[in-house]
Amino acid sequence: MEMEQFFKAVERGSSTGQEIRAGLTTFLAMAYIIAVNPSLMVAAGIPANAAVTATCLGAGVMTILMGTFANRPLACASGMGVNAVVAFTLVGVAGGDWHAAMAVIFVEGVAILILVLCGLREAIMDAIPVSLRHGISVGLGLFIAMIGLKDGGIIVASESTLVALNSVTDPTFIVGAISIAATVVLYSMDVKGSLLIGIIIAVIAGIPLGITQMPTGLVAPLDFSSFGAPFMSDATGTMGIVKVFVTPTLLIFAFSLMMSDFFDTMGTAMAVAKQGEFLTEDGNVEDIKEILIVDSAAAAVGGLVGASSITTFVESASGAADGGRTGLTSVVTGILFILASFFAPIITIISSAATCGALVLVGFLMMSEVIEIDWSDLLESFPAFMIIAGVPFTYSISNGIGFGFIAYVLVAAVTGQIRKVKPLMWVATLAFVVYFFIA
Repeated sequence: MEMEQFFKAVERGSSTGQEIRAGLTTFLAMAYIIAVNPSLMVAAGIPANAAVTATCLGAGVMTILMGTFANRPLACASGMGVNAVVAFTLVGVAGGDWHAAMAVIFVEGVAILILVLCGLREAIMDAIPVSLRHGISVGLGLFIAMIGLKDGGIIVASESTLVALNSVTDPTFIVGAISIAATVVLYSMDVKGSLLIGIIIAVIAGIPLGITQMPTGLVAPLDFSSFGAPFMSDATGTMGIVKVFVTPTLLIFAFSLMMSDFFDTMGTAMAVAKQGEFLTEDGNVEDIKEILIVDSAAAAVGGLVGASSITTFVESASGAADGGRTGLTSVVTGILFILASFFAPIITIISSAATCGALVLVGFLMMSEVIEIDWSDLLESFPAFMIIAGVPFTYSISNGIGFGFIAYVLVAAVTGQIRKVKPLMWVATLAFVVYFFIA
């Protein structure tokens, strides 16, 4: 009873059982990161077991903190995209020193946290026109669906057409199609936990098809050797964090990653809030300051433990769509991540193809926001369209938002409505211009 009172489950139309189920759904939708992120961190130079420990514990602790501090169903883990930049670009720029690369992540996380505590990050969100907020939700919906279709082997890269339909006989395609069909059928029948059950069905279907791989072991030993990475020294005795402040190129990287983290979380929070029913009619996310504080701290923690930047995952929307309404969903997800640090070989049997249906359905549900945009007003509609198109087409939340911001200022200027652009929109737009030139 005390737990329900703390998380306000009943008040928000939920229950402990519903929150636990939603937490499991979110975890399964994110579980692929337990295998993917360590593989990239190993490429960066971090020992394998240390990479697994940092990935799981970093995600678990920050997700639990999100649940208890913000009391919203958002989960955190090492962000895809940034981890690849760390492995294949940032480490090289840092002279092969992964400690310095993690120091860059740590510095940009601390910088964002300072901006949140000063109220700037929240103020910028408040300065975004309502039409652009709706555009962000729709763009995120398409992005989530695209991630699901890619992970499910439904669509593949193509040199001639950029993206194409995969072969329908490909085992990954079959598992992805089963995931979508099962999830949609269950959802249409109002079956509770339809997203979770759809994932489980796809995991089972993947066994004879060779997509669900049997575990190679049961337990993985914990390794904390990457913890404190920014404050470790290279062969010359220079700490990683010192190297960041004396190397202009690394500081530029920190700014670039900060812009990406800054606006990616903005879009993700709106996407999850839409499914979790804590997005207001004018597009404001309830408890956004608490959410942003944890997310910003998570980025710094990611660098501190050697897990790359930890950020709020858009896959959290799957748990919210499955009934998650409170931070208890996040606590459950976080606990499962911590347990996974001991049993990673078992958890990694969940293929990304199995989560395809959950992500596609969430994408479908988020498309409802498109009717809230006034398509007869160029200033309201074209910038929103640039976000909607930009997010999935560039495979980047921050890029799409940047397109929309710049388009809004341009259209406002040429249509004589420049006074509608709030001062912080100018600041953010100029920051995006700089970001696009140096990213």
